[in-house]
Amino acid sequence: MKPIPKTLRDKLIANHKEQDGTKEFKAVTKLFNPCGAGTWYLSELDPETNVGFGLCSIHEKEIGYVNLDELAEYTGPLGLGIERDKYFSSNKYTLEECKSL
Repeated sequence: MKPIPKTLRDKLIANHKEQDGTKEFKAVTKLFNPCGAGTWYLSELDPETNVGFGLCSIHEKEIGYVNLDELAEYTGPLGLGIERDKYFSSNKYTLEECKSL
């Protein structure tokens, strides 16, 4: 997985630092598996642990945490890793709204 661009990473980190426990930020970026199941809409990132928070959709859609180091290590059956959707509109959808995308 290519690194998340600095502007998006900074927004994810800012959301993590500003959060008040409600976890109601809009999705900043979308990651996906180009060879199969797996989509992640992230709204926060803890820079110390590299753990993101958002909507994780593999077999079911769940809001929770994901380790970005683990996603970066993943290689699919065609040799492709997890990618970032460059065309996803940042800060447009809440995590609940992402469930219907």
